[in-house]
Amino acid sequence: MIDIHTHLLPGVDDGSRSIEASVGVLERFARDGVEILVCTPHLDASEAHEAPHERNAELLAALAAAAPAKPHLRLGFEILLDAPGVDLSDPRLGLAGSTARLVEFARMGLPPAAAKEFMRLRMDGLVPVVAHPERYWGCSADLVETWRAAGAVIQMDVTAILGPKRLHRFGEELLARGLVDLFASDTHVDKRSLAAARQWLIEVADPDVAHLLTRDNPRRLLEDQDVIPVPPIKLQLAMIRRLRELVLGPSSSSSSD
Repeated sequence: MIDIHTHLLPGVDDGSRSIEASVGVLERFARDGVEILVCTPHLDASEAHEAPHERNAELLAALAAAAPAKPHLRLGFEILLDAPGVDLSDPRLGLAGSTARLVEFARMGLPPAAAKEFMRLRMDGLVPVVAHPERYWGCSADLVETWRAAGAVIQMDVTAILGPKRLHRFGEELLARGLVDLFASDTHVDKRSLAAARQWLIEVADPDVAHLLTRDNPRRLLEDQDVIPVPPIKLQLAMIRRLRELVLGPSSSSSSD
């Protein structure tokens, strides 16, 4: 598996506070079979011109020295699109140096011209990867479809299917319409697991779809290749909930956090 969205770079944002905390997560991910992991600390687009590249590289080297041999650690950013038209062409802003730019919005403030911004990034030779659309207030499957039509790649967090109940319905709708290109943990030194999502996908769909969402499309993204379309995943709601319980336990379907 390949995890393109994590907050394990210590002491830089609301994620990990120490190398020791990050190493604990990386050891678990190694046992799960995560091969490549991209550290993506938060960054406002308006501040991209002064992104702390050197500091982050030093922190990554220190983390890698203390961590297991796998996952292989790479750098990137999760870029908040707080201003339109910002130059994001610096390769160091990409996921593992690729043309992919992991981007997000303020949870309560989706810009009406988001699709136009994605088209601009595409015209600049970049690939916008929209992080966790299931979290944005007022977001809809139709809106996500317009983003994909404008050239965006859609990254869903594992919490959309294995987290709080309020996220399940929208996450399941996006999967049912074939609007999700890949999964990521978005871990902030917590129990979120790409392995659990992969197992759930194997149960509700099949191994090929699970590999596509957790390994193949992330790899293609980091290698500057087009992602492969993921077929719609449709299943009866009662069965989805039952399979969620089998992966996480009975409490997973009743959570309201």
